[in-house]
Amino acid sequence: MTITQPSVLDAARGLDQPAFISLVDSLPPPVEGPLTGVPIAVKDNIDVAGLPTTAACPALTTPARAHAFAVQRMVNAGAVPIGKTNLDQFATGLVGTRSPYGACHSVASDRHVSGGSSSGSAVAVAAGIVPLALGTDTAGSGRVPAAFNGIVGMKPTRGLVSTSGVLPACPSLDCVTTLTRMVAEARTAFEVLVAADPADPYSRAMPAQLPPGVARRMRVVAVPAGDLDLDDAHRVAWQQALAHAATVAHLVPVDVTPFLDAATLLYGGAFVAERLEAFGHLLDGDGVDATVRRIVLGGRDFDAAAVFADQRRLAALRAEAMRVFVGCDALLLPVTPGHPTLADVAADPIGVNARLGTYTNMTNLFDLCAIAVPAGSRPDGLPFGVQLLAPAFADRPLLDLAARWTGEAGEAGEAAPAHRQLLAVAGAHLSGQPANGELLELGGRLHSRARTAAGYRMYRVPGPFPRPGLVARGDGPADGIEVEVWDLPAGGLGELLARIAPPLALGQVELDDGHSVTGFVATDVDPADDITAYGGWRAYLAAAQ
Repeated sequence: MTITQPSVLDAARGLDQPAFISLVDSLPPPVEGPLTGVPIAVKDNIDVAGLPTTAACPALTTPARAHAFAVQRMVNAGAVPIGKTNLDQFATGLVGTRSPYGACHSVASDRHVSGGSSSGSAVAVAAGIVPLALGTDTAGSGRVPAAFNGIVGMKPTRGLVSTSGVLPACPSLDCVTTLTRMVAEARTAFEVLVAADPADPYSRAMPAQLPPGVARRMRVVAVPAGDLDLDDAHRVAWQQALAHAATVAHLVPVDVTPFLDAATLLYGGAFVAERLEAFGHLLDGDGVDATVRRIVLGGRDFDAAAVFADQRRLAALRAEAMRVFVGCDALLLPVTPGHPTLADVAADPIGVNARLGTYTNMTNLFDLCAIAVPAGSRPDGLPFGVQLLAPAFADRPLLDLAARWTGEAGEAGEAAPAHRQLLAVAGAHLSGQPANGELLELGGRLHSRARTAAGYRMYRVPGPFPRPGLVARGDGPADGIEVEVWDLPAGGLGELLARIAPPLALGQVELDDGHSVTGFVATDVDPADDITAYGGWRAYLAAAQ
């Protein structure tokens, strides 16, 4: 990769050198803040005051009158915008080749695509031109180039980062994303960018507390139960990534079919009509990429009835998919099925691009947050990346999990926040179970999903409703029993104790990480009611249906 690769360029003027060369002499002094003096590059579908926002369409030449909301947040924190970055035109593509300013390539190979649409932003960071760049991610446009260039791509929950001042692709799905070399840098940028914006109708405020079912500490990760459609080199790297994942979290195989089915809706269904509404009026001008025009004008083939039909289909798939997050904190997937060459894309521009979105297209449709992280290299030396996905507003715990993945943060101790007490639950008080409301009424918050230490057994016990109890007999399974750890306000355990019917009681439960917390234990059990073999209460209930 040389500095003349069309990654950071003054797209408005068509210069063949990086934009920071022409902008640096006129930069104002940085302000004091968490990003003081940090040079940033900005994807050219995001407004930077004084520069046209071309979205890789040279016909758009009007300079922006103000910074986009996200850029202004960065500037207020001390960051210094030094240039605009190349992209797939109108942010429509995952390849990084659909630009009149030239195709970007991976920093590891001039034969392989950089990924898109935030191609230039990713290359600028991976090549060391800037430590931080802004991109967008509607269908994977921040995560795909991050994976292809060995860096971190953070896609926040929809609406947490305003898209005011962003040329829209799919306004209801668009997200401003960050490209960095480390998770710590992504975390700093995330905290700077997150803010409610009254001017953005899709803006949402971060809740004061994590939503029910989202754990403060992520320890259980879902992984695909079956084979995935991966190229051979990607398959080798994916198996290596799974081995690493087992050192970071407890892995639970799940069916990812609804995720994959939903991914096909974004471009293969009526949702593409939103792109037609957003920027279809710009497609008749000069310099429009023929592939982009063909894709977006395909939105004319769908009527309003088709939109509602696809929305109903999406709702059904989302309801099925979100069951994964009942017992798991996050879902681990490869970012793409393979890493195509520039020649591959030239031979089949639509087909190759469509396949790249197999594991990313559904993320915003399902209202998930996500982060792409490096996962070593393929046998041919090309970078390989994976992504962690979690429910909306789980961004901060997801960043913590990603930091553990990259080795930037160690395993946190099992400690309750000040003035709160930890409680391990294994049955009726689990998330979504009948007695979970008792914990919520007491002000309980989900601390983590976990498992008991080896040796515990689980029994069904009598009571006012179906419930289990744990017994530390020493002859239980080596991988323990599924539990959730909740933190309750001081005094919460006392109130809960008064509601517990024998033979359940509160006692110490040892967890798989070596820590002990208070939990539900059984004082008297019938050996005939041993349900240990199921590994947890949810699995037992599912088998009993």
